[in-house]
Amino acid sequence: MAQDNAAFCGVTEGVPGEAKPPLVPPRRRGTGARKRQRYVEKDGKCNVQHGNVRETYRYLTDIFTTLVDLKWRFSLLVFILAYAVTWLFFGLIWWFIAYCRGDLDHLEDHAWTPCVNNLNGFVSAFLFSIETETTIGYGHRVITDKCPEGIVLLLLQAILGSMVNAFMVGCMFVKISQPNKRAETLVFSSHAVVSLRDDRLCLMFRVGDLRDSHIVEASIRAKLIKSKQTQEGEFIPLDQTDLSVGFETGDDRLFLVSPLIISHEIDERSPFWDVSRHQLEKDDFEIVVILEGMVEATGMTCQARSSYLADEVLWGHRFTPLLSLEEGFYEVDYGGFHQTVPVPTPACSARQLAAAAARRDAHLYWSIPSRLDQPLEEAAAAEGGGDPDTPRESNGTLASPEAR
Repeated sequence: MAQDNAAFCGVTEGVPGEAKPPLVPPRRRGTGARKRQRYVEKDGKCNVQHGNVRETYRYLTDIFTTLVDLKWRFSLLVFILAYAVTWLFFGLIWWFIAYCRGDLDHLEDHAWTPCVNNLNGFVSAFLFSIETETTIGYGHRVITDKCPEGIVLLLLQAILGSMVNAFMVGCMFVKISQPNKRAETLVFSSHAVVSLRDDRLCLMFRVGDLRDSHIVEASIRAKLIKSKQTQEGEFIPLDQTDLSVGFETGDDRLFLVSPLIISHEIDERSPFWDVSRHQLEKDDFEIVVILEGMVEATGMTCQARSSYLADEVLWGHRFTPLLSLEEGFYEVDYGGFHQTVPVPTPACSARQLAAAAARRDAHLYWSIPSRLDQPLEEAAAAEGGGDPDTPRESNGTLASPEAR
């Protein structure tokens, strides 16, 4: 049936039964053409920068998320400064209390009761601040009961130090446990392909998980990124259109134990309904694919992204199989994960392919009854005396007098 559809469309790709090595698609728009700017990089990074943001105070209203989103070098800098500033700040206050009470003037007076024993300068005040906030307590420097302002400051530093510890350790824990690196072992095929599946054109790409621990509740989505102009003349840059990958049937829910081929059937609801092979080579779009799920080891949500430009969609290709049955287990050969082979595929659009199939079905519908009527007409002619001029109905019975 695929050959019949190809015959109606007039163009096919590949030769049946002939094995060919995987092909690398040629550059379509010429060597001097400007390469299209990606919306999402192949590694999943969104290629968008926010400029002229005037309401920067909004970042401070959610300071926790802001700190978690910082790069590691800035996060470590904030982590060090948070502790160093509080130690220096309270060390300065301890030194100021000792200076105001005159403790620094009575260092050799054993009858004098200082606020903090053995505090003889700013350095010792700084060390006492560190011991107090980190609850080290070496025992050499200790606060006395004759200093009420020191007792109040000790309580404030203990409370504030606990808050700083909770906040900074929480930021570091969340940043370390982020599942961003888990997406590094979720791989997408380098190209997408268009070929026939059950006599229907389908856009397909492959996803896989390199780890033995699985992604729980994995789901896949695909979006077409393409600028368009409305009937009213409004230009919409980078308009996003959903590509159905089985949401209605539940096929978008994946059991990602071995590599899977995700298929988008090009039907009348698809934006590729009127796109042929020739139009695809000249078109300019980007397909963004998003894989989401929970990491089995941590229970945190993970998202992996990739994209395909128009020149990364191979028309008339199919992915090579990776799964093989070994003794007692199935083996996946990731060496051929990105490999494709050419297959016979009509070069026309899905709309033209559907119209050709409809014409073929209509032709079969009218030709089968006409062939069945021939034996009936011959038998009726024999019963009626063999008069060839006697009018008869198509089923072999005599026609009505009015028809004569």
